[in-house]
Amino acid sequence: MKRTATARSLDGLVAAGALAPERAAALGRVADRYAIAVTPYLLDRLEGAEPGSPLARQYLPSLAELEVTPEERVDPIGDGAWSPVKGIVHRYPDRVLLKALHACPVYCRFCFRREMVGPGGDALDADELAAALDYIRQRNDIWEVILTGGDPLMLSPRRLGEIVSALDAMPHVGVIRFHTRVPVADPERISADLLSALKVSDSAVWAAVHCNHPDELTAEATAALAKLADAGIPLVSQSVLLRGVNDDAAVLEALFRRLVRARVKPYYLHHGDLAPGTAHFRTGLDEGRELVKRLRGRVSGLCQPAYVLDIPGGHGKAPVGPDCLSGDADAGYVVEDYRGVRHAYPPVTEKL
Repeated sequence: MKRTATARSLDGLVAAGALAPERAAALGRVADRYAIAVTPYLLDRLEGAEPGSPLARQYLPSLAELEVTPEERVDPIGDGAWSPVKGIVHRYPDRVLLKALHACPVYCRFCFRREMVGPGGDALDADELAAALDYIRQRNDIWEVILTGGDPLMLSPRRLGEIVSALDAMPHVGVIRFHTRVPVADPERISADLLSALKVSDSAVWAAVHCNHPDELTAEATAALAKLADAGIPLVSQSVLLRGVNDDAAVLEALFRRLVRARVKPYYLHHGDLAPGTAHFRTGLDEGRELVKRLRGRVSGLCQPAYVLDIPGGHGKAPVGPDCLSGDADAGYVVEDYRGVRHAYPPVTEKL
């Protein structure tokens, strides 16, 4: 029998066969603090899954979420400091985040907005959305609007189309970007009506798809991505480096190859943010840099994202990938190739 309902409780996960009853009995405090949602599509894939499998670790609650470390914070990337209007984050001069809703198809156990999304989160009502759009409309320096949240593709096609049309009508807005988990978490949602809502006449629409493991790129997910690409929407990916999920060079290689094969350019590999209860997912920075370094020379440049850290406190993203260059203009540079061999630059010239 085809499942039709999202599991939003421990009991729902048990009934779907995604969580053993004895495990659920110990997870009440986790469910009380952090939202649970797993789509029917993912429930089919999680039925009988081992707790430590890549999908289960991402989507099913665990007791490790109750362990909060001193450096973790409710707003780990400092959105609040840059929010002049409800629903707007204006950290960089030429772009803003527009957070129209708090709902997601699934609630990832490592989410950096886990204290803000889910039932009871701050969604924008009609007046608040109008105020957020007015903020963008009045500032000609805003070139890109990034719809995030919550997952913007959870909006109805009608409401989504209204937002896209309003942004497309602003001459200074060149790009409307959507951050979404929908293609890999609820691929049936990528419908003809949704694609129609994303059509524009002047701006460019881009989509950044959150995907962390090659097992997420099923035939259904790949078909959903193809619908977006065939509709003329350029696709990039965002992944989070997660211990026990993708902290392995071979797994990352497979993930990025499959994304590129699906016409998705790997864009960012995020170092884990300091969200409460997520220490069990975070790798060390040195570990992450070494993993990224091992990808050089193993995969095409198309398959290599930027490894970035969102600096706590609202200071923005910074690339933290491995350094291949040392020295300076006066003493000369040394550059390391993908095999680890170091070379002088400019090359030492032989005397004639």
